[in-house]
Amino acid sequence: AAAGILCYVGAYVFITYDDYDHFFEDVYTLIPAVIIIAVGTLLFIIGLIGCCATIRESRCGLATFVIILLLVFVTEVVVVVLGYIYRAKVEDEVDHSIQNVYNGYNGTNPDAASRAIDYVQRQLRCCGIHNYSDWVNTVWFKQTKNNSVPLSCCKAALSNCTGSLTRPMDLYSEGCEVLVVKKLQEIMMYVIWAALAFAAIQLLGMLCACIVLCRRSRDPAYELLITGGTYA
Repeated sequence: AAAGILCYVGAYVFITYDDYDHFFEDVYTLIPAVIIIAVGTLLFIIGLIGCCATIRESRCGLATFVIILLLVFVTEVVVVVLGYIYRAKVEDEVDHSIQNVYNGYNGTNPDAASRAIDYVQRQLRCCGIHNYSDWVNTVWFKQTKNNSVPLSCCKAALSNCTGSLTRPMDLYSEGCEVLVVKKLQEIMMYVIWAALAFAAIQLLGMLCACIVLCRRSRDPAYELLITGGTYA
């Protein structure tokens, strides 16, 4: 179960980051998600080893189980550290790339970057980098010459919004940069908390395995008692 949840968290990060990948250039930001998926897969195999070793009461198997759990525990600590590092870098990444993304917007023939901007503005309910007036400085705005912003800036409750700057009350007032950074940092926190939670589970697993090993080592050796040629 723990392995499945870890893989789900890693997959969720990949899927969500895919919607925002135009706003950051550092692919290494996804390293924590890659590691946590690998850890989840390995944890499933480790769980099977631990179950088999416990059922068979194999000291060698349990010792192997404890050692591998310890390695996985160290890996999860690394995930937490990397998560905090890349969480701090998200703001710089978005700030460095978001201006270029908005300048590359093409409303008449949307490319991947344009679809990403429309998606983010609708999902996060924002408009422009800092506010809707940022669109005035974009290439798309100057080419269209209709004094309007993309329809994705329109508030969801309005059906007759045209994106015109003459009706700013119809547009989202908050800029997207802050919200994108907040969203990406939240996603990274999911990875961090998942790694911390399952690191605690791993500590419990190692403790239980060590207790079983200690009890196993203190068990008295079984001896055959021979009485008059009869086994007792």
